[in-house]
Amino acid sequence: MAATLASTVLAASATTAAAPASADAAAGRHPGNNAWFTSWAASQQSLAPTPLRDQSVRMITHLSQGGDAVRVRVQNTFGETPLTVDAATVARSGGDDAATQGRPRPVTFDGRRQVVVPPGGEVWSDSAALRTTAQDDVAVSLSVSGTVTPGRHDSAFRTNYLTPPGSGDHTADATGAAFTETTGSTYLVSAVDVHNPRLRGTLVGYGSSVVDGTGSTDCGPGCSRPGADLRWTDVLARRVTSELPAARQFAVANAGIGGTTSAGTCPNTGEAVRGLDAATRLERDVLSLHGVTGVLYYYGTNDLAAGCDAAQILTSYREVFQRLRAAGIKVYVTPITPRPGYSDQNNRDRHTVGTFVSKWNNCGGTCDGVLPFDQVLKDPVKPNSINPPYDTGDGVHANIAGQQALADIVSLPMLTRSRAR
Repeated sequence: MAATLASTVLAASATTAAAPASADAAAGRHPGNNAWFTSWAASQQSLAPTPLRDQSVRMITHLSQGGDAVRVRVQNTFGETPLTVDAATVARSGGDDAATQGRPRPVTFDGRRQVVVPPGGEVWSDSAALRTTAQDDVAVSLSVSGTVTPGRHDSAFRTNYLTPPGSGDHTADATGAAFTETTGSTYLVSAVDVHNPRLRGTLVGYGSSVVDGTGSTDCGPGCSRPGADLRWTDVLARRVTSELPAARQFAVANAGIGGTTSAGTCPNTGEAVRGLDAATRLERDVLSLHGVTGVLYYYGTNDLAAGCDAAQILTSYREVFQRLRAAGIKVYVTPITPRPGYSDQNNRDRHTVGTFVSKWNNCGGTCDGVLPFDQVLKDPVKPNSINPPYDTGDGVHANIAGQQALADIVSLPMLTRSRAR
């Protein structure tokens, strides 16, 4: 989709795996083209359990990098009726409640306050002059008129806010008093861009629950969660801002969806995530973001559990990697991480996939680098299981210590070498 300041409405067919990227979209993915970079993302995956009715939502987004302006993407991907947004605002947030820091700034869409998003469609807002810095929280508020069931990203791993049904437009409120209802999901808003000519690109974490953030709120028995935004992608973003010089900075966005698979052919894929495999949602959740120069690919754990073998997984890898590299996007891949519930055949397939990923440290030339997450998480005594200090207890997901360990193993020199273009 075009990387312009005007809003863009896509038909549902534009999000299919076969949909080609436009020339404008390809230009918008790379540094130096309008200087817009996606700094936060949350991939839509389902409809909310209850509709919105003439009320406002306030979604708290956490930016990996800042800039001198922002713009937002609003999606109606799963909606069956048009979504009418009567007003929208952005404001800096403390991240702890629905109040904003300063008066919210109005957001327009192609110069108008109101926008109608068709079923299966989406819009990008115009530029809004809001100055932000790395790690800022930004409140995106939308007033929805009529009755509509909103699309959502199920697990925000933070609290978001709604006003009661029938309460109307509270997008300009600096206080959070009207936002009396809460949700642990992210409604309607699926990406925030920042305008920053100094950034070198955006890295997108792409995968299932291990990317989405399951485990990032778990610090183990007897301890208190030390804040929010503790997914490995969040920690990596903080490493970027603290460890790299100003001329080598890039944004990090998260496009994980729990329960999804790389391959669309796994026989035991759950109904809730059918059609959300890596190839099918690639255009919507990665290629349509802005300034994307690299993808951190962490897929395969659910493929094995859903009955896919190594051949099916590798077929999906090759398809996705080819599309990414054709778009000029670097691909960094982690071998499938351990899981004690795997059968012996699952582990043989995991070994086959891991051998492919590790070949020459670049998937035999089909990817650009390896993230050794499997080595970080494996138990040195039981290598087909997660190391107990990193295990949430379900044998699948990394806790907060594990999230930190995953972020720490990522080679920033490897990533910055690919950014110099």
